[in-house]
Amino acid sequence: MGVAIAPADPASASDRTGPDRTHWLRVARETAEDLATDAVAREQAGKAPFDEVSRLRESGLLPLLISPELGGGGADWPTAYAVVRDIATADSAIAQLLGSHYFLSWSAGFLTEPALAAQIERQSALKQWCWGGGVARQDLPLTLATTAAGHVLDGRQSYTTGVLVADRLVVRAVRADTGEPVAVVVDPGRRGVRIDADADPFGQRLAAGGSVEFDGAPIAADDVLGSLSADEDVLAPLTALASPVGRLLSVQLRLGMAEGVLAEARDYSRAGHSPWHPDWPVGSPQDPQVLTAYGELTVLTRSASALTDQAQQAVHGGLVRGEDITYEEYAEISVLVAMAEAAASKAAQECTARALDIIGARSASARLGFDRFWRNARTHTLYEPVTHRLRDVGDYFLNGAHPPFSLPV
Repeated sequence: MGVAIAPADPASASDRTGPDRTHWLRVARETAEDLATDAVAREQAGKAPFDEVSRLRESGLLPLLISPELGGGGADWPTAYAVVRDIATADSAIAQLLGSHYFLSWSAGFLTEPALAAQIERQSALKQWCWGGGVARQDLPLTLATTAAGHVLDGRQSYTTGVLVADRLVVRAVRADTGEPVAVVVDPGRRGVRIDADADPFGQRLAAGGSVEFDGAPIAADDVLGSLSADEDVLAPLTALASPVGRLLSVQLRLGMAEGVLAEARDYSRAGHSPWHPDWPVGSPQDPQVLTAYGELTVLTRSASALTDQAQQAVHGGLVRGEDITYEEYAEISVLVAMAEAAASKAAQECTARALDIIGARSASARLGFDRFWRNARTHTLYEPVTHRLRDVGDYFLNGAHPPFSLPV
């Protein structure tokens, strides 16, 4: 592929007025360590993650991508990806919540004109909003109708992330008169909005998913952000980058799961017996089956990580190019992200399943909580399957076909 590596960030370190990348990575590590202390108990309790969102808010991570001039952290997407991945090693559901928040809050500004985008970001940073919802296409779309007083939103949809704890929702709706899909910002406390905690997934239980019913919910003109049409006459290549930007968050989440379970399994192996040779001493490095399994899973995860780094550089390069990016460049970026999705999905599923075999029968203990990694990875990959991504890669490689524009769930 001919995707160019991203140039240096146009805003040099000396131009930044906010904290640097090192600061945010340190904050992410500290937050991950905090979440790890009670991860098993919180996951088993399965309560709506209001406390966890408070921890993110106190850490300053919520407005990470907003510019310092508007009250945010001033970080770039590579930093946001690293933050999500680090937190996923400790608690992948909260990492999913944070990643979705980054994507939706960024999209709110990305899809509208600059003055309104700045207004939204300023309010989000000032009030430390947490964003939830989703803009992926659904079979029964919400309907946005025009009335004498403005717009109203009707319909009901389920969302995997954030709606139970969100201060603002971003949803996909279809204009009743034209059928055009648009992104809409909604205050969940507004009249005509009802949120149900009816999601019952066996994994990612703290991602705050649920259903939202809109019954004539009033929508201001400024809350209709922009078109989500996949028609190339409407969709500019830069706007289309929203797809690989969001999908790459899912990749980081999966890699974090793989790295997290391997780290916990390694700690347990160092302190416990070999499941295949229980007579060997505690912490024995002698078991060839254990060593081979760790070797295979390490290679699998590192390979997916290297491919993800390439995809991340390509996405960042596309964002830096801005309006100069072409459809062909967008297609190459999207395909590279699809490859990373497939590799990270395999790493997450293999690592979270085979780690249980490495630990042995003791991994069945609910007290240890190793099962949460497998359940979380399996749940996430069910919502974001990679079969169609592999088909896109093959079609591009063989026929030069551009992948369809599709936003992450």
